[in-house]
Amino acid sequence: MATLHCQKCRTPLKVDASLQDLNPASFKILADAAPALEPHAPDAPRSAAAIERKSQYDEVSQTAGPPMHKRDGPEGRRSSGRMNPDMSYIDVTASLMAPEGQVEIIQTSLKSKKLSNKPAAADGHDGTEALSQQMETVTRLFEILSARSDIDHPICSECTELVLDGLQKRQAAVVRERDAYVDFLKQAQQDVPTEEEVAKTIRELAQTREREKQALEELEALEAEKARMEDEIAALDAEADDLDDEEEAFWRNRNAFTAELTAFQQERDSLQSQLARDTKLLESLQRTNVYNDTFVVGHDGVFGTINGLRLGRLADHPVDWPEINAALGQALLLLVVVSEKLGYKMKGYTLHPIGSTSKLILADPDAVPTGTGKSRNTVHELYSSGNLPFGLGLSSFDNAMYAFLDCLRQVGEYVEHSTASQAGSEQRKMPYEIQTGKDAGRIGGVRISLSGVAKEEQWTKACKYLLTCCKFLLAHASHVANEADAKGVTDLERRRGR
Repeated sequence: MATLHCQKCRTPLKVDASLQDLNPASFKILADAAPALEPHAPDAPRSAAAIERKSQYDEVSQTAGPPMHKRDGPEGRRSSGRMNPDMSYIDVTASLMAPEGQVEIIQTSLKSKKLSNKPAAADGHDGTEALSQQMETVTRLFEILSARSDIDHPICSECTELVLDGLQKRQAAVVRERDAYVDFLKQAQQDVPTEEEVAKTIRELAQTREREKQALEELEALEAEKARMEDEIAALDAEADDLDDEEEAFWRNRNAFTAELTAFQQERDSLQSQLARDTKLLESLQRTNVYNDTFVVGHDGVFGTINGLRLGRLADHPVDWPEINAALGQALLLLVVVSEKLGYKMKGYTLHPIGSTSKLILADPDAVPTGTGKSRNTVHELYSSGNLPFGLGLSSFDNAMYAFLDCLRQVGEYVEHSTASQAGSEQRKMPYEIQTGKDAGRIGGVRISLSGVAKEEQWTKACKYLLTCCKFLLAHASHVANEADAKGVTDLERRRGR
């Protein structure tokens, strides 16, 4: 009989002798003895997952195409209803899987068996026909067995042992699964709740649903509150943006104000510094007596001096007449300045301080002391070249000195009367009495006349008294000026305080 191959390892198999000569009855018995693998639909699916798997399987089965691999059947090995005796029972795919040496050995053994079986034919028939029928019978038997199980037949003993081991492992796993299901079923049956537990569960379920409803209502309220809060947050964000803009504008204005304030402060500091400097200058100027600085009246021995110029003449100390003329011009200028400062208008005379050529003009003879005998517009020159007459009459220079002394007297009397009329102030008097008029012209009892013999000493003394009186008038004018300045400062401070 031909050699078959194991459907798993492709090992050549030798068919048992009991399967060589099978009659139809024996074949039917063996075929019917094979277990049927027809599936039985379960009464009811156990779970939703089983139902889903069943529906998926039915859908796939309806649209299933041809299988990817089809086991070789008897139709592929037949030709016109019979097997070709010249072809060995070798699957092409299997032959590719088996080693080449093994395939050659199998083909050689099959050919030798065919040659050895040819003379054994009986009744005049070829032996190959009986052999092919036996092969077909055995192959059909194995096909029936393969169709009714999930194992392709025939298989060798080693593969059979492996299959048995696998089936035993599957059986053990199925048994464990069954035991687990049985335990679960028992536990489920034990855990069947009572009516009280069911009622309690129903009440708890109702309470849970009520809490759920309340939670949903609270959730809706919270969502509404959330929407309101979001609107409020949006409004606050808009307000915050507006505040940011206002803050930015505020800081810009503040920076501008700070810059302007800094400029004003700098200007104020500058003005304060200038005020302090001006105040110091004012104090210095207030302490400064412009009259004393302009007219410095002093003495040099027996000579009275004004601005360093000696006024007088002695035999042992002859002073040049230009110096004397200049000193008289300074004295006349002092008298003019003091009278203008005191606001006094000279009576009878018009003073012209022209340095070394100063003069006095008789403007009104009636306003001067009697006895002068001068007409209007008479000019008294307050200077001399030194050529004086030695007669008993007065010279032109002496008349000018008398006129100067008369003007000095007028200013002195004005000062005495003005200070006497002021309440709360002490009356000021000239340091030396001045006498004017006919045959007068004295100051401090000393005649101020240079005409005659040996008159230089008394004239020098009278000139010293004259400068002393001028200094008195100058001091009084300075005091009046200081009082006016102080009053002006007080008025200015009062106006500032307003």
